[in-house]
Amino acid sequence: MTSDATLSQHLQELRRGTVVVASLTVLRTPGYGYALLETLSAAGFEVEANTLYPLLRRLESQGLLTSEWNTDEARPRKFYRTTEQGDAVATALRTEWTRLDRAVTDLGTTTGERT
Repeated sequence: MTSDATLSQHLQELRRGTVVVASLTVLRTPGYGYALLETLSAAGFEVEANTLYPLLRRLESQGLLTSEWNTDEARPRKFYRTTEQGDAVATALRTEWTRLDRAVTDLGTTTGERT
């Protein structure tokens, strides 16, 4: 039987890439970090702020996101938005995700998956 620690490690690896595609998808509509955290959490993506903000900076440095400060409100907020390149990457990742999901499902069916 697999230990809880081993399963936890594999689940974390699985989730890591999904947060990228989820963030790029959500940020097609401009949003700030905290709102993104709430949106991801509501959709079932449990991500912590200390993981998300470095990810947003990395995606921005890769040219997949752009950001700007909104100083219209009492508290300035940094808004992020997916760039054209980020949108293309999100679309490609979602297509690949769908393909992989189908392949894994097919493997489970053809190998007599245990329930």
